[in-house]
Amino acid sequence: MSGGVTVSHEGIVTGNTYDKYGSSNPFVRRMMANFQATLDELLAQADPQSLLDVGCGEGVLVHQWAERLSAKRVVGIDLEEESIQAGWDEHQAPNLEYRTMQAENLPFADCEFDLATAIEVLEHVPDPEHTVSEMARCAERHLLVSVPREPLWRMLNMARGAYWSELGNTPGHLNHWSRRSFIGLLSRHGKVVEVRSPFPWTMLLVRL
Repeated sequence: MSGGVTVSHEGIVTGNTYDKYGSSNPFVRRMMANFQATLDELLAQADPQSLLDVGCGEGVLVHQWAERLSAKRVVGIDLEEESIQAGWDEHQAPNLEYRTMQAENLPFADCEFDLATAIEVLEHVPDPEHTVSEMARCAERHLLVSVPREPLWRMLNMARGAYWSELGNTPGHLNHWSRRSFIGLLSRHGKVVEVRSPFPWTMLLVRL
């Protein structure tokens, strides 16, 4: 951890130390409840028979999905970083496997998974087009992805007095999309069948 952010062994910023899933702030709790409810709806629509979660972080969401999908195969991947692997130890399920790796070149077969997800991940990766291509290669039916909606995200950061020197950009965010530009990116890999905007994110379900 350095300067309020978590950093992988490769020196890549993997996130910040603010626990949005466990926040006691009423406003954050409402936002996250709406975010997770929307995510659950799209996951139910995808109805995956297996799932690959790219950038699973500490395992909070992928663990919930593994429990929800019961005996179906679920794999979560992320970088090597102490707090991430500590979270994996706390979020275990019989059908859930974690692997340490980068997202650029996924060591999985074509169509090995029914669904590939990247939740609050693509803003962090150096080459999001390539990462999405790899996810689409590994998934047979659907992609489920979300990113912060820009410029709204940075405006909200500045409104709360955060990251002024970076014009509101959260540390580790390398890529920035409006709703329209994010749809454009994913449309190159399949048909965007659902577009949701839980404040302040953009969330898409893509049929391959």
